Amino acid sequence: MSRPDFRSQTLQIILALLIGLGLGLVYSWFLSPVTYVDANPAILRADFKDQYRVVIAASYESTHDLARARARLNLLGDGNPVGELSAQAQRMLASGEPFEKVRPLAQLATDLNQGFATLPTPTGFTILNTPQDLPTALLTQTQTNDTGNIEATPTPFPTILFEQTPITPAAIETIAPRPTFTPTFGPSASFALVGQDTVCTPGSKSALLQFVLMDSRRNQIAGIEIIVTWSQGEDRFFTGFKPELGDGYADFAMQPGTIYSIRVVEGGTSVPNIIAPTCTDPNGVNYPGSLLLTFQQP
Repeated sequence: MSRPDFRSQTLQIILALLIGLGLGLVYSWFLSPVTYVDANPAILRADFKDQYRVVIAASYESTHDLARARARLNLLGDGNPVGELSAQAQRMLASGEPFEKVRPLAQLATDLNQGFATLPTPTGFTILNTPQDLPTALLTQTQTNDTGNIEATPTPFPTILFEQTPITPAAIETIAPRPTFTPTFGPSASFALVGQDTVCTPGSKSALLQFVLMDSRRNQIAGIEIIVTWSQGEDRFFTGFKPELGDGYADFAMQPGTIYSIRVVEGGTSVPNIIAPTCTDPNGVNYPGSLLLTFQQP
């Protein structure tokens, strides 16, 4: 009686499994691939979610339908939609994206945080050109020629004058909007440093350079560009991308021992020689502190 060939049986089983696996892959990939229909946006990759937010913000900028924008963002399954919008706006700015492309994200984050939509204010009026009435007849001039005869010479056709007649627009009741993310340049927009305070938070591991920018009525202003420079580089950012901390708030992570220079682009206010402060806890242990700079328009 012959002994069974276990090695041959094992090879046959492995070969059968490989053939079955290959046939299954061919069927699932080519013959009947998986087709996603009405898939939940929450399963999207992170980069696709970023594109989804950009589209939502662009739609909101056109319709100002805050409830619909909130419902669309909820489909992404983010725990903190406002924070995700702000973080994405910061990433886009850091990657060199223009501010006009980033602004809808920041505006949507601000409006979600405040709970109502910021509506634009309609402005402008129409100018019409109204000609004056033409004369009903042309006058003639007379002159004497060399022979003594009198000749009638018609006067040139009168020049038509036009005057600018502004049409006064009808009064429109509007809701005064919150500050938008479009900065207004001009001498009146300059900022003055009105506060420089050290902020000590026990247990803090990093030093922050914090900014708060306000108008003359102490309302925080979003969309103001700030430039921070130091010996090894430069960073640019805008206020308003952390609406949970205020429309006019922005911050920057400092390195201990590095000297920084600050410039508020709108108005050109500069603050040199900024360095991270050092704080001490009750046990005498030093830790990095933060610095809060407050700017206000006069």
